[in-house]
Amino acid sequence: MSWERELIDLYEKNEERIGKISHKIIDKNGKKENIQYMLLPIFHTTVAAHIQVNIDEKGNLLDAQKVSTDDRMTMIQTTAESDSRTANPAPHPFCDNIKYLAGDYKNFVKDDKGKVSLYHELYMTNLKKWNESEFSHTKVRAIYEYLKKGTLMNDLIKAKVLELNENGLLSEKIKFGETHQSKAFVRFIVRGDWKKGISDKCWEDTSLQKCFIEYCRNTKGKRELDYLTGKIQQISYLHPKGIVNDGHGAKLISSNDDENFTYRGRFSSKEESFAIGRETSQKLHNALKWIIRKQGKKFDTLTIVTWESSMLEMPSWEEDTEDLFGTRVQTIESNWDGNPNTAQQFYSALEGYRNEISHTERMVLMAFDAATTGRLALVEYKILDDTKYLENIRKWHEQCRWIQTKYRNGKSVEYFGIPGVKDIANILYGNENKGLLSINDKNNRKIYGEIARKLIPCIWDNQKIPRDLVMNAVYKASMPLKYEKNYNWEKVLTLACSFVKKDRYDRNREEWNMSLDKKCRDRNYLYGRLLAVANEIEERFYYEKNDNDNSKRVTNAKRYMTAFSQRPFDTWQVIEENIQPYLSKLNKKNFFESLLHEIHELFDVSEFSKNDRLNGLYLLGYHSQSYELRCNKKHIEGGKEDE
Repeated sequence: MSWERELIDLYEKNEERIGKISHKIIDKNGKKENIQYMLLPIFHTTVAAHIQVNIDEKGNLLDAQKVSTDDRMTMIQTTAESDSRTANPAPHPFCDNIKYLAGDYKNFVKDDKGKVSLYHELYMTNLKKWNESEFSHTKVRAIYEYLKKGTLMNDLIKAKVLELNENGLLSEKIKFGETHQSKAFVRFIVRGDWKKGISDKCWEDTSLQKCFIEYCRNTKGKRELDYLTGKIQQISYLHPKGIVNDGHGAKLISSNDDENFTYRGRFSSKEESFAIGRETSQKLHNALKWIIRKQGKKFDTLTIVTWESSMLEMPSWEEDTEDLFGTRVQTIESNWDGNPNTAQQFYSALEGYRNEISHTERMVLMAFDAATTGRLALVEYKILDDTKYLENIRKWHEQCRWIQTKYRNGKSVEYFGIPGVKDIANILYGNENKGLLSINDKNNRKIYGEIARKLIPCIWDNQKIPRDLVMNAVYKASMPLKYEKNYNWEKVLTLACSFVKKDRYDRNREEWNMSLDKKCRDRNYLYGRLLAVANEIEERFYYEKNDNDNSKRVTNAKRYMTAFSQRPFDTWQVIEENIQPYLSKLNKKNFFESLLHEIHELFDVSEFSKNDRLNGLYLLGYHSQSYELRCNKKHIEGGKEDE
């Protein structure tokens, strides 16, 4: 199914939601923000209204007031021209900016170009046509009668909704949020004795919406074959903007470029290139706006939206394992890799999703990016059977499964799995800011979108993880001195372990776990184990000394880690020599000497003496050995004192 047909199908399957306002709470810069959205009827859009005018059925003014910031979302009627207007003066059919509605607007603004009256004339001409048609409405007649009087500006000034300066013109200092009062948007309430279920509020009146839809359908216009549905419709070459958000001017479909090579060279005119019915265009655009506002994700300029075709809740592809499946580690000493309790959480959650799905439904992904301010491109489009999607989500989180750490509400949370997509970008490319890794440079924030696009095939299609991401993670994890906070380096390290684990499976079908493999004789893995033991020896020395500055000290293992990853044989001799004074003074000297000897015994002599660069497997050896020592700390401390 094409992406256009997919969106039309989404609209038609959710017709019962049309016109109903929904809410979602988002966290914006640490503050909770209530976002409103709705699935719009065809030939309608939403705007932020600033002024509300109340009149009666006969067009008499009752009162007027400013609209509160949390109640501004307003559904309005549009034409093809007004819905896509940028520089053109096309008016909306019903509610609009104050310069369109007010006949006396010219009396309160400077009109250097003499065009102010044009806006009102265009608006009143269009409103009159609707009012005189068989699809008129009582509220249309009331507003037409009121605006004919040409007193809107005076009425709003008397009601103290608008303010003038000392010259008797609209003050340039007064704004409604970010909007100057001269550009304020006006909506109407018409008080009357309506039938039960009909609202005074024009933007909520479904009978008014139906009248306008029928008015548009019966307006004379050229009818041709709609290329998307195969039906005869009024064709429109003007399509809506405001797709990603209401203030975003980029359009997904456009044909107004007849000078360059949008279609020239293949077609002689845009009519030959494509023809989309206005009603079809409205359905696909309204569905796209709705689903993006409902569950779209922003990765800087890249917007990605996914949904299940029957609107079932499904695990989000971009989130971390703990958010999706709750595989949190309560106590690290009692929960090791492969622990049945945490694994059961993972599989139980997936099984719950499987019980809900139908084998005929599918998951859809669309990603959009704006190359210019006027053009929005569909850069990714994927359709996947529900069961295949769940299976690939399982594989991604299983194949990358490693212990990870994140912060929630100021507390550290450990879980088995893989970080979310945005967290991966922050860990790999972020800098330390207020103790956390994040991408703060505006010029670098495009990395969020780049990482998302690289990982989509890995998560959705179970493809190999890009080699450059693996190598970059290994490179960053080999540089602990780059990070001021040790926990930030450890986040890089555990992510690198996840990537190396998956990469080894993708390329060689090797399966690695966090539990220490004491029989592994791979040179890279063993060198990583040696480095972990050296690091533990030095840290334990300061711990036994009760050194309060221990957390600020850099061990020899970490100081030489970058060089160690490049020239392990030479560097290990330096590290081994440097840790001897610490080892000789440890209470558990025999334990660590025995462990070092055990690891050395696993080496092939010729492999040990090689000085070739280590691959990413050394990080798995390092981290698994470190956690083995951490988990067995009580056991070590409970042993007999060394003689």
